[in-house]
Amino acid sequence: MSALRERQLGGLTADGAALLVVDVQRSFGDPEFLAPYELDDAAGRSVAAAVDASARLVDTARAAGVPVFWVELGTDPGSPWRASAWLRAGDLDAPLSADEPCVIGTPGAEWYRLRPSEGEARIVKRGYSGFLGTDLGARLEASGVRWVTVAGLTTECCVAATATDAIQLGWPVVVATDATAAYDVDLHAHALEQLALNVGVLATVDEVRERWEAVR
Repeated sequence: MSALRERQLGGLTADGAALLVVDVQRSFGDPEFLAPYELDDAAGRSVAAAVDASARLVDTARAAGVPVFWVELGTDPGSPWRASAWLRAGDLDAPLSADEPCVIGTPGAEWYRLRPSEGEARIVKRGYSGFLGTDLGARLEASGVRWVTVAGLTTECCVAATATDAIQLGWPVVVATDATAAYDVDLHAHALEQLALNVGVLATVDEVRERWEAVR
């Protein structure tokens, strides 16, 4: 471990840890819903492993008394994201596609192989970041959270956006490398490089567990 990384992780010793689970929903993690993305075998295994690791991290957080915040995409057909429609189809007024992810009330929006327990916070977002247009920041402040671990799907998109906003709003960020994934293993690796450069410290699920145990 480098001296800087040792100082970074060593500074996370006070109470105030939290886990942010981002978009581990059927639209993003269930192979049944991922066929249009044409993942190769390596990417498919990576996504499945990240879902399993996220579930382990949730169990570990609960056992350690670390609060879990569930950040989930909720696509509202009545309020389309016009800029996203333009980006994907070149048309601001393009109708919702048949494979639109996480439409509210559909199976794609359901959590996949892990789910919130009663009383755990759920934050429904409309875009990439769990902080944009939500009360996530206020909830973290009210809970006395001082640093966050981010896990979920996908590394280069909603995980990166949520982690980036977290540090910009003042929370040190740890990104759980084996509890995140993208639909291409090289893209996942490059996204982690960018996050390490500008956003947070990269750590495995086991290293996160050690931090949580150290602060209790």
